[in-house]
Parts: sequence; C-alpha cells; structure tokens
Amino acid sequence: MKDLENVNVSRRDFVKSSMVMSGGILLSTAPGKVFAQANPKNNAINVAIIGIGAQGRVLMESLAEIEGLNFKAVCDIWEPARKYGYNWLGRKTRQKVNVYEDVEDMLEKEKDLDAAIVATPDLWHAPHTNMCLKAGLDVYCEKMMARTVDEARSMVKTAQETGKLLQIGHQRRSNPRYIHAFEKLINEAKIAGRLTNANGQWNRSVAGSADIPYNPKLSIPKETLNKYGYADMYQFRNWRWFKELSGGPISDLGAHQIDIFNWYFQARPTSVMASGGADYFAKREWYDNVMVIYEYPQPEGAARAFYQVLTTTSAGGGYYEQFMGDQGSIKMSENPSLSKIYREDASPDWDQWVNMNYVKRSEAYNASKESTTVDSRETAPLVGYDLPIVLNKPPHMPHLENFFSAMRGEAKLNCDALHAFESEAAIFKVNDAVEQKRTIEFTDADFAV
Repeated sequence: MKDLENVNVSRRDFVKSSMVMSGGILLSTAPGKVFAQANPKNNAINVAIIGIGAQGRVLMESLAEIEGLNFKAVCDIWEPARKYGYNWLGRKTRQKVNVYEDVEDMLEKEKDLDAAIVATPDLWHAPHTNMCLKAGLDVYCEKMMARTVDEARSMVKTAQETGKLLQIGHQRRSNPRYIHAFEKLINEAKIAGRLTNANGQWNRSVAGSADIPYNPKLSIPKETLNKYGYADMYQFRNWRWFKELSGGPISDLGAHQIDIFNWYFQARPTSVMASGGADYFAKREWYDNVMVIYEYPQPEGAARAFYQVLTTTSAGGGYYEQFMGDQGSIKMSENPSLSKIYREDASPDWDQWVNMNYVKRSEAYNASKESTTVDSRETAPLVGYDLPIVLNKPPHMPHLENFFSAMRGEAKLNCDALHAFESEAAIFKVNDAVEQKRTIEFTDADFAV
C-alpha cells in the first residue's frame, strides 16, 4: 500500500502543476449563500422551467420528485409544449403554474423566482441563461453550454459578475457510480494502473436519428418562428442538424462523454484530430458521423482518447466511456448493464478492493472465463468485476439535487459554469478539426474565459 500511496501523491502533484483544475470536482463555494441566508432551510425554492421539449420533460420528471420546490412558471414558444408543462405539473405536483411564451415577459411578471431550469435549444442557452442570471436567479442549464465558444464564455462571465450559481447539465458528474469510479478506483486504488487510453461512443440507428415530425395543424406562426431564430417548423423541430442552431451530434451526444475524458484523466487535452461528414443524411448541415482522437498529458506520458458518434447504426455495444490501463480497465455507462471493471490477467489480485467494497466479483462473467492456455502474444481472457454502487433514481435527479443543495448552502456545485467551460472548450474544437482536416493544438487561451 505504501507504493500505491506514493503513486497517488505523484498524480496529485502532476495535476496541480500542469493545470488549474479542469476535470475534477473542485469548485467554488461563494455563490448560493445569498439564497441560503435569505431563506430558512424549510422554505421552498421558486422554480421556472424554460423549454418544455423532450429534454425539458425529462428534467421535469426528476424535478417533480425533489422536495422543497415550488413550480411557478413554464415557458416555451410552442403552445402544445406550454400546455403539456402546465397540465403535467398540475397533475403530478398539484401546483398551478403560470404559462409564458417569452422569457423576458416571464421575468418581468414573476417577481419571486429563485431559480430557472433552461432546457431550450442550444442557440438559446446563452441568452436565456444570461437573462435569468441578471434577473437574480440561480440557473441550471442543459449541456451543451451554448452554440458557440464565445456564447459559453459569456455565461461564465455573467455568473461571475452576478454572483449567482450556474450549474451545467453534465449529470454524470453527480452520478454516485461515476463518482465512486473516479474517487475510489482511479484516484485512490489506481486500480487500472497507468492510464494509457480511453474509448467512448454513442451510436444511434437511422430510425433513432430520423427527422422529428410535427402536426401541421399545430404549427407556430411564421412570424413567431422567425422572431426566435427558426426559418420554419422543420428547423424548429430538427434544430440539432443546423449549424446556426447547434453544434451537431458531437455537441449533442459527445458533450456528455468527452466531459468524462477530461474529468477522469484530470487534465485538459493538448491536441485533437477528427474526421466526419454528412455521408448518409446528405441534406443535413451537420456531420452525421464523427470520429475524434484527443491527446491528454499524464504523469507517466501521453494518453490518447478515441470518441465516435454515429447516427447510422446502433451497433458497437451501446454508449459508454472506457478507461484502459496496464493493470485493468474501467468501462462506465449510465446504463449499469454496460458498465464493467476488468483486471488484466497478469495484474495483482484485487481481493483487497473486493473486501473494501470498491468492486465486486462478477460471478456470471467469470464462470465463462476460459481455462485454456493462451499464447503470450495473444489477449488473455480478462477477469470481470462490477461496480457495487447502485443509483435508484432517474440519472438527472442527483445533479438537480446537487444544484438545489448548493442554493441552500449545503453543497458545492458538481459542474459549475467555469469548469464546464474548460471541459466543453475541447468539444467546440472538434468541428473545426473536421472542417480543417488537420490536428489542432490547444493553447491556454482556448480554455480561458
């Protein structure tokens, strides 16, 4: 154990000397005290939900299960979405909310709001978040932070200037399974040994990537669509495929997982190369598939991380992030069935980590382990272990709970705007690398606000 402790100190020293906190949970505590001091602990937090599309509805389902929230307003430019939010919250929480089309109108009329949940399309993340922060609200904003890196920077600056909390919706940062893997397996036990590589992916079938339909009878008037930046209802429903409205699939899906690369490697990438194209959905503006390679500095040398997002196949084993080292690998996913810890055949046994409940033996997997002799040049069957941590809540709920706990002064944010920006800055460069067909080197300015 003494050698293990020395190795861990070396990693901590490396992290401190090579960067100013980019991947771990090391966050400021000052914001949140205003609400905590002005409101007794048992006072409800008055909440507005902005954006009642697919993601907004997912968040509502978790929000409705959190105690101490008073839902005051829902806001969306589409009448069916507004009605959905009004009716669903009424049935689920027995609370009657006010309904708005325009955020500025809502902020002018709702004078007792404490927090806003922003789940609008990416082009509106920065405007809506900045408006709410300046109105004195703490904000939970879905990832990607914004459509462009400059818009994301503006959100960090507004949060700093107003002193308000801004949590970004990288919900894995609050997932106890991910936290356990990071703190116990990677940092403390260093169970995988020297981390050398990572792989991540999120693939969707053609059916899962198809255009989102709408009922023409429920169309938004053209002048309203134009006011909010959409040419027509097709753009409004399928905004993720337009360059003026989003960052494409690498932003939509890759943001979740590339954030985990930065967190678990405890570093910023030094370079990125990427390839992609609109090879299948030829009429769409954004790439329908992207493959990315990052290089990360590590105490023992460089580590490379490969990520792919495909929208033409669901093959490849689901969505996950896997960190590989010379003694084992850690495969993580929000889907527990896709998570697994593997020990290299020649590595020391992990009995101590089993006894400490850091991992547990996977009997079903190990029962099938071949006992035949394998040539030393070939890959030996790996011994499989499972995470002992269970999340019995919706995956977004712990991250929302962390946000409201921070508002009450009971916790630090797990993904505040500044550190989310440092992580997302690496993602914005992917589309540049695809377009320029070259390796892009990162500089300190890329991560600076």
